[in-house]
Amino acid sequence: MDLAINGKTAIISASSKGLGKACAEELAAEGCNLTIFSRSLRNIKKTAQEIKSKYNVKVIYLKADATNIKDLKNVVKITRKEYKTIDILINNSGGPPFGYFEDFKPKDWQSALELNLLSIVNLTKEVIPSMKKQNWGRIINITSVAVKQPLDGLILSNTARTAVIGLTKTLSNEYAKYNILFNNVCPGRIMTERIIDLANQRAKLTKSSFKKVIKDMESDIPVGRIGNPRELSSLVAFLASEKASYITGNTIQIDGGLIKNLY
Repeated sequence: MDLAINGKTAIISASSKGLGKACAEELAAEGCNLTIFSRSLRNIKKTAQEIKSKYNVKVIYLKADATNIKDLKNVVKITRKEYKTIDILINNSGGPPFGYFEDFKPKDWQSALELNLLSIVNLTKEVIPSMKKQNWGRIINITSVAVKQPLDGLILSNTARTAVIGLTKTLSNEYAKYNILFNNVCPGRIMTERIIDLANQRAKLTKSSFKKVIKDMESDIPVGRIGNPRELSSLVAFLASEKASYITGNTIQIDGGLIKNLY
């Protein structure tokens, strides 16, 4: 399927590995020029080199922290200078630490909000003017199935990421007249470093083996397995495309059937 985004420009945050990297590769495969960034210059440079070697697209790589407004402004400034337009924004970030309500101090809550909510607010605000000017844009936030069903031990993520849903729905209404579409993608259990870390932590807490924790994680997924990053990035690429021109304000889970709610 031709997604009609060849030559578009995409910014993908936290894209040196995991879901962000998978999204960058998927968009590159569709012919998008990229700006990718992460807090590790070494890792993001390696990812950029890998993408350039596979796909005939331009890739700008930058060291930047999604919680630092100055860094985000710089990312957008450099992207606009190099590519002239910004068409697609994929807001991605790691998750806050595992733990329960009494485990966390006020600074932990602030950090979670800065990472999983305010980073989206700030980067979205920077790209909106370009998208309004060209009357076209796609903004996709990668959140978690925790926004549909809170997950035990992830209270920081459950709280901060759920706020993104309200933000997205509001922005989708406000900017539809400019042909700027907003959607959320909610990964369930996808085999990334994040899921491996969570499994290791749960194995310690339950005094179990990593292998058993993974097996338990798979047991209540109807398709019987943990997903892979490319399965999520395929959905992201579609939502970023011209083919998804009537889809906005939605929160779509990709979880192998894990969440059982009806809406």
